[in-house]
Amino acid sequence: MATDKDLKKQEQFIREPERELPLERGNFIGMIAAGVLIVLGFVLMLGGSSTVDAFNPDIFSTRRIVVGPLIALLGFIAMGVAIIIDPSRFSRHKK
Repeated sequence: MATDKDLKKQEQFIREPERELPLERGNFIGMIAAGVLIVLGFVLMLGGSSTVDAFNPDIFSTRRIVVGPLIALLGFIAMGVAIIIDPSRFSRHKK
């Protein structure tokens, strides 16, 4: 049989307020979008290389040396912003 002390402990456990996570849903969505940008940047940098027998001028293309790294850099910056920013500041429904 449960004593009054045990019942109070169970009651306290049940009524304990929910702990908030440090990151909200908006943070995770932003982090996913930033991850997609990072992967896209690295995919744009992919391509064939030059060999001893044949020179491939595509290694100096604008897509591989400017666009790809720029998109990856923007993805890394967006990842930092997605982690730091408080999405509840921008939502209509305040808690």
